[in-house]
Amino acid sequence: MKVVILAGGFGTRLSEYTKILPKPMVKVGGKPILLHIMNHYAKYGFDNFYIALGYKGEIIKKYFKKKKFKWKINLIETGKNTMTGGRLLKMKKYIGNETFMATYGDGISDVNLKKLVKFHKKSKK
Repeated sequence: MKVVILAGGFGTRLSEYTKILPKPMVKVGGKPILLHIMNHYAKYGFDNFYIALGYKGEIIKKYFKKKKFKWKINLIETGKNTMTGGRLLKMKKYIGNETFMATYGDGISDVNLKKLVKFHKKSKK
């Protein structure tokens, strides 16, 4: 299953950091938030990532070009000023009509993603 990560916002509430970095690249425990998110999804077998880039997206591109990952990582330019809905709409050509996971690139959680997908499919919503 594909995972869309929205990583293009301006991050204004963390402006002391985001003048230099996009918010998903702010480090927590020595690693970018984005990497924590991707590790969490990969732990549940979701490792086909589509990262919707915007503000300072070149920094995210540079990070992933420097390192090797066993995941499939697609870095998609969605526009610096594009809002959340617009970013998702721009991802449609990469996702198609299949079920996909979506998350913001600045939130770390411990949600059981297998249970989440199971609930989603069972409820048919």
